[in-house]
Amino acid sequence: MSQPQDQPRLYSYGSCSTCRKALAWLKQQGIEVEVIDITTQTPSQQELESALEQLGRSRLFNTSGQSYRALGAAVVKALSDAEALQALAADGRLIKRPFLVTAAGRISTGFNPQDWTTLLVQAP
Repeated sequence: MSQPQDQPRLYSYGSCSTCRKALAWLKQQGIEVEVIDITTQTPSQQELESALEQLGRSRLFNTSGQSYRALGAAVVKALSDAEALQALAADGRLIKRPFLVTAAGRISTGFNPQDWTTLLVQAP
């Protein structure tokens, strides 16, 4: 289980329009996050394992990205969970983004304002 952090962490990519929307929403809500470039620093092994447990494999991979297409859907599907986590840790562009880790260790991939409101604004 992840250790609680002082503030949420957002793994994002500057060229990603969804990441930019998420950052604008966070700013509008007055929520401060630690922003990390997912292409230079992937989520930790513990964060990836927690994401797999919380979300399942289908929500971890950026299926529209070049890295995913280069591997191929059949190859990704054939990976064991351990191999999938290794692949994600090795290439941040494989990870669905933005990748949000709340202070309580909850994880969300992609940007859905309703989900993020529940996780960040209405969280106990």
